[in-house]
Amino acid sequence: MAAATDARGTELGRYLKARRARIRPEDVGLPAGAGLRRTPGLRREELAALAGVSVDYYIRLERGRETNPSTAVVDALGRALRLRGDGYERLHELAELAAGRTAELPACADHAVRESVLRLLESVRPLPAYIVSRYNRVLAANPPGRRLLPGLWDWPEHQRNVTRYLFLHPTGRTLYEPWEDTVAVSVAHLRAVAGADPDNPELTTLVGELVLKSPDFARLWERYDVCERGGGQKNFRHPKVGPMTLTYEVMRLARTGGQRMVVYQAAPGTADEDAMLGLEDAAPELRPAAEPAPHRS
Repeated sequence: MAAATDARGTELGRYLKARRARIRPEDVGLPAGAGLRRTPGLRREELAALAGVSVDYYIRLERGRETNPSTAVVDALGRALRLRGDGYERLHELAELAAGRTAELPACADHAVRESVLRLLESVRPLPAYIVSRYNRVLAANPPGRRLLPGLWDWPEHQRNVTRYLFLHPTGRTLYEPWEDTVAVSVAHLRAVAGADPDNPELTTLVGELVLKSPDFARLWERYDVCERGGGQKNFRHPKVGPMTLTYEVMRLARTGGQRMVVYQAAPGTADEDAMLGLEDAAPELRPAAEPAPHRS
């Protein structure tokens, strides 16, 4: 139990350290001081002073040795770090987890997709839609959803992950415009869902591969930005149907350990809608065997 608590506290400490490095002294009204700093951002003693806690306490918190910060302390740290929205909520979630007041998010026992969910995928056609796991592995898709991500289905089933696709697939690096904005949001979302279970094997395998193979991913992962994705807009440069701007909604599926359904749409009567509808009639992927994972009712 002690080892689990230490791991939780360490994740909180990593988050604090990463966010501290993002704040310049002048951002919070402190003098930059003479000479170069050994590390970027605020010093520990500066953040401790801003939050109204002792330096020793803050160091223990950042190193994972203190795992039960009060709500008032967490609030003060959030204000000192100038956190807002998802970033502020993530700090509180990690503090709750470190203190053992929150259980880890349940891991999905397998990657099965319910029969009712598969029927739902078909019911939204011609809108492109797919199902992803908690860590963005694509588990199922309707035909336009498969064609929205060309080349993904050439990979073995266990490698079909949207985040991996963005960084390591040639088409994934040219499909979105601007690519840099898309991947930044994707990594921030992965950070958000990873916070409560940083040692999950699916997550550590994915992150380890991407850190090794993609300097862009490694840089973004170390930023510790967080973003809970619930929908938005993406610009595509699709090799088969051309440019299009689509909005998307993300819906969590109950009792699945974190599976989500992602559905894209376009404004009616627009060129974007015409391009999107073209996915329904586009030539199928080279590997039509990219069927949903085995499912249970």
